[in-house]
Amino acid sequence: MRALARPLRAAIITVTTLLAYGVPPAFASSTPTISWQPCPENDKVQCGEMKVPADWANPAGPTVTLTIARRPALDPAHRIGALLVNPGGPGGSAVDFTFDASTFFTEQVRKQFDIVGMDPRGVGRSSPILCSQDLVDAKPSPLIETAAQYAATIEYNRKLAADCAARTGPVFAHVDTGSVVRDMDAVRVALGEQKISFYGASYGSLMGEQYAERYPEQLRALVLDGVMDHTANVGTFLTLETDAAQDSFREFVAWCARDEKCVLRGQDVDKVWAALMVRARAGTLSNPYEQPEKLNPASLAQAAFAAFYEPQWYSFAYYLKDATTPKKDATTPKPAARSGVPPSPSDIVAHSFPGVICSDWYLPITGFPDLHRRLSILAGRAPQMLASPLALSATVGCLGWPYAPANPQHRIVPPPGMPPVLLVGTRHDPATSYVWAQRMAQQLGPAASVLTYEGWGHVNYNRSPCVAAVADKYLLTLARPASGASCPAVEPQPFGVG
Repeated sequence: MRALARPLRAAIITVTTLLAYGVPPAFASSTPTISWQPCPENDKVQCGEMKVPADWANPAGPTVTLTIARRPALDPAHRIGALLVNPGGPGGSAVDFTFDASTFFTEQVRKQFDIVGMDPRGVGRSSPILCSQDLVDAKPSPLIETAAQYAATIEYNRKLAADCAARTGPVFAHVDTGSVVRDMDAVRVALGEQKISFYGASYGSLMGEQYAERYPEQLRALVLDGVMDHTANVGTFLTLETDAAQDSFREFVAWCARDEKCVLRGQDVDKVWAALMVRARAGTLSNPYEQPEKLNPASLAQAAFAAFYEPQWYSFAYYLKDATTPKKDATTPKPAARSGVPPSPSDIVAHSFPGVICSDWYLPITGFPDLHRRLSILAGRAPQMLASPLALSATVGCLGWPYAPANPQHRIVPPPGMPPVLLVGTRHDPATSYVWAQRMAQQLGPAASVLTYEGWGHVNYNRSPCVAAVADKYLLTLARPASGASCPAVEPQPFGVG
């Protein structure tokens, strides 16, 4: 059984927690507290645990154990307060993000804020969603081509949900972001903070948006880097995300034409890609670095999508080159099975993505003809990427899901008391479309300021000194950038260069 996290030496503290607007009578006699201890992974960071209801509508029922990490402000005399952080995912660990805060946030932010990361329920060290490794590995391709594959995907999703629910327990049905923001406010109370500041990256931006909507008076400042728009219906969701992925592919091709570091420079990258796609469809394309594994069109597109996050164009060009002309000695033979020896028990792994996505998004597909029509439209818009790997996996992964979304899409109406919000939108973001930042700004109205990063990649506070400077000024002083503010692109470099 694969270990999910190293044990914490902090005692589990059973606490009572606040509901949305007050303490339920059964818990009114106690106040949330966390007992902090040095984290085993990093003794400069404190760790603790607390319990909250698995179902906030039933505060006396089963509980969820939340794990929280806190990196105290380096300059306590000038401390502003607590900055809660979340790196996104869904499935990213905010505890690990806090461990790594010294390489992500600037020194000035670390001087004046306690950096606090709470692993969201179902994620990391907070009562994680657990599933069979074998079942997770058996995930079918999201590029469904036949009615039989469509039916098999529904069967798979239902089997996966049943397996994860049985291994995880009561929290499985309550991992929506609406429940997470209630947990966040319980942590605020346990920290003794009247107000908190929040930095949310990628899916963490959804937590920030919904916390601001529900608890505006408890929020001092809010930075959203890589902005989610939780109003998009299934068609808009797929289209905008696919456009963003295709745009990132075009930017990679343009870089390869202008930068001598591209190993494919001078070649027709579109033709190279098309030839690899033909082999992927035929089942003859090997993963150049994990042979003899074969790549299908979905996994080839996923490799590109993953490279666009940094972006790691330099490495991806080598990936395509090596996939085109694999080395003869690259094959790694699989170990032979020993006769008469039963297979080892299936590993259990953390796997929160579908549980969270299907709790937060209503993405209805009416049948295979509907999906086929949508995929055809997307492929016409994105001839190289075919569809956004992220959006398609989310949509297809929720086909037949046995639980209705507890936190479906809705428009945020800025409540009274909402503080100013800084939205960081990246012009060529492959994962959270730049249009989403614009749409969220429209919803928030005068409360929102958009800072446009004119470059590439997904989440750029730690990649653009300009973005960091603007975000820091806002976090430290609440001063927002001027309307139309932007930061210049930083040309991507290979690892170890620049």
